[in-house]
Amino acid sequence: MTDKLFDLSGRIALITGASQGLGFTIARGLGQGGVTLVLNGRNAEKLEKAVSTLSNEGLTVHACLFDVRDANQIQRKIAEVEREIGPIDILVNNAGIQRIGPLEMTEESVWKDVIESNLTSVFLTTQQVVQGMIQRKSGKIINICSLTSERCRPTLGPYAASKGGVKMLTKAMAVDWAKYNIQVNGIGPGYFITAMMTPAKDPNFHDWVRSRTPMGRWGDPSDLVGVAVFLASRASDFVTGQIINVDGGFSASL
Repeated sequence: MTDKLFDLSGRIALITGASQGLGFTIARGLGQGGVTLVLNGRNAEKLEKAVSTLSNEGLTVHACLFDVRDANQIQRKIAEVEREIGPIDILVNNAGIQRIGPLEMTEESVWKDVIESNLTSVFLTTQQVVQGMIQRKSGKIINICSLTSERCRPTLGPYAASKGGVKMLTKAMAVDWAKYNIQVNGIGPGYFITAMMTPAKDPNFHDWVRSRTPMGRWGDPSDLVGVAVFLASRASDFVTGQIINVDGGFSASL
């Protein structure tokens, strides 16, 4: 019975921003659970490398090259996926960027780039994918939020604003689409070691994260797989509008 609750075999998942980092690891975890993967990215070389890696591991995986900020590309590519691969059962909105700097000196172009990449992209991609989910009265949507959906550090203004928006957009989607048996939830990663965030870049910050996190370490991308599988599976059929922080206790402590 428990195995059936978490069984993902036969499902199709689109993961945005999946060429590397957290999106790639989440995709791998879902694929190991039997999901047919559709990886999105906007860098063709990185995307093909990711697809090749997972394919060599025995997973069923396809590439889907489009810019999550471009509504026309999204519409065209989603239609192509559902026509050639099948209906999208699971959507993971992971694509995003970060720009660091004093808020009072942030250029309008930087602000718009972060908001469009992190927040508007979630709206545009989900709006297209959810049409089929509504027709089928079934779907799982997972939005990657952040600790900064709840609190902020200096120099992260645009990023925090975008991720705070993703949190509330998640709740809005959950409320609007619950009647169609669509569950929409978020994952709020804490500090994770990825190519963009390595301890070697700032040893002092590395030590601060470890001391500030009750579990005493940074997150490893694999720490996100369990909650992603839960939110993508039947085990979460009565869970919607929630943000699950995966942060080693960071957000629970003072």
